[in-house]
Amino acid sequence: MKKNNFPILKSERAILRQFVPSDLENVFKGLSHPDIIKYYGISFDSLEATKEQMEWFADLEKNETGIWWAICSKTDGTFLGAGGLNNLSKESKKAEIGFWLLPENWGKGLMTETMPLIFNYAFDTIGLHRIEGFVETKNTNCKKALAKLKFNLEGTMKDCEVKNGEFISLDIYAKFAEN
Repeated sequence: MKKNNFPILKSERAILRQFVPSDLENVFKGLSHPDIIKYYGISFDSLEATKEQMEWFADLEKNETGIWWAICSKTDGTFLGAGGLNNLSKESKKAEIGFWLLPENWGKGLMTETMPLIFNYAFDTIGLHRIEGFVETKNTNCKKALAKLKFNLEGTMKDCEVKNGEFISLDIYAKFAEN
């Protein structure tokens, strides 16, 4: 898929678009913010380190294992956060959902408004059957968001990863394409 064919998705209040170089500082702001990275698998300590993530976000031709969108205000273009799919397997027809918002945008219903756009794209355009969510058991806000998005809890992998020298457990959620 060429850069100019990147899918733009729109909701009532937001536009989901391809990342551009000017998003770098906002992505760094988000992925270095202690409240965001507390339960998030990726974090950065410099703008330079964030550039690699930006290149992965933006290059659909090289990146066949995922697709991510910058979530922006429809009215003024303000960067609000990001959402997308990781570990995309066309063979297994599944991917993992990921999303984050800058803290000033929390609690405004943006996730429940924008994530269904990504699900519809994944199911209808890519042809996926399953979207997974792996959530740290202690991340109650994310688990609430997935429940609102009608994900089903499938189980818990206890003490399955080490983070900051401590074992953590992950809850597994899934959403399926409508048949």
